[in-house]
Amino acid sequence: MTTSAEQMRSWSGPAILSYGFRPFFLLGSIWAALAMVLWVLMLTGHDVLFTAFDPVSWHAHEFLFGYLGAVLAGFLLTAVPNWTGRLPIVGWPLGALVGLWLAGRVAVATSALLPWGMAAVIDLAFPAALFTALAREVVVGRNWKNLPVLGLLFGMIAANGLYHLEAAQGGYPAKGVALRMGLAVAVMLISLIGGRIVPSFTRNWLVQRHNPALPTPFGRSDAIVLALTGVALMVWTLRPDLSLAEVTCGVAGMAQTWRLSRWSGRHTLAEPLVWVLHAGYACLPLGFFAVAAGAFLPAMAPAAQHVWMAGAVGLMTLAVMTRASLGHTGRPPHATWPITAIYASLIIAVVARFVAGALPEAAWPIQLAASAWIAAFTGFAAVYWPILARPKTERRRPMKASRTQALSTDGD
Repeated sequence: MTTSAEQMRSWSGPAILSYGFRPFFLLGSIWAALAMVLWVLMLTGHDVLFTAFDPVSWHAHEFLFGYLGAVLAGFLLTAVPNWTGRLPIVGWPLGALVGLWLAGRVAVATSALLPWGMAAVIDLAFPAALFTALAREVVVGRNWKNLPVLGLLFGMIAANGLYHLEAAQGGYPAKGVALRMGLAVAVMLISLIGGRIVPSFTRNWLVQRHNPALPTPFGRSDAIVLALTGVALMVWTLRPDLSLAEVTCGVAGMAQTWRLSRWSGRHTLAEPLVWVLHAGYACLPLGFFAVAAGAFLPAMAPAAQHVWMAGAVGLMTLAVMTRASLGHTGRPPHATWPITAIYASLIIAVVARFVAGALPEAAWPIQLAASAWIAAFTGFAAVYWPILARPKTERRRPMKASRTQALSTDGD
């Protein structure tokens, strides 16, 4: 029976199409930087795109559904074969998915030149194809415990379609229910998948160093935290103006903080590749607390979206990309100084973007946030281009050591 490794080795085309994380992590990082450059130009009055979206709505769409869509694809196309025991999508079928994602970016950027609805159809073709491919693998592999991941992916597709509909009706989708819905799905995905990989990677690292302070394994209390998180996000998505949204988000923030405290993050400060996962996850409760603080400081409520989008989504995806790319290409899971500098740049961007919300009249926080964001993702593309575009290194230590170096994307 052909194994995943054998199928990847049999692929004789470009190495970048030998596994899902390779093209999508690389192109996603390039797009994250390029889209920020284009947005800055748009904010300064330059007509650089022929999009039907206003600049802010285009910016929000391309981060939440464009960039995050690519990273989710890279992660899930790599994880699902581990979850199901089935073969990964490699070669030209993978290239076709990449082509659909690129077509979506072009269609949204030129939507003003296309007939009504065509940009939406082209943009939604990629997540629909990805969902179909992953659903088949999960169902055929009878991997029922990961059906919630598929459900959340479907929710992201629905939010994207609603976003296009709001824009077509002349609305301002950057402040609409579709954006909140998509962001809520992203937060739930981080809560669900992050709840696997953060304690798992932390445990592996601490075990290697014979540190007995191991993270608490997943249990009933984690399920309760996820349920509270889901309720809070549902209320916030549908009625962010209600006091109930602030109360439920405050409860969810406390529950998520307690959950994170059980994962021994304070013992990982010697390895940036591990502590950055905790830092990214910490932005989840911070976002909930920002919503709750809106009851007393109205300006804080909108800041929650930036904490979640730039912090939770941005930092967590960057942490996963840097770790997964090293592990799946046979390199030691250790952050070099350029990788640590990438993390520092994005953390600066998150803090600056939060400050920009508190100082709406000041230009420097936005400029600093955009510059640091561009530096972080340009840095990832520069450092990881040779890692992602070249064949996997065959240098291996003995079996016991190589197992600790290999990345289990599932985290179980």
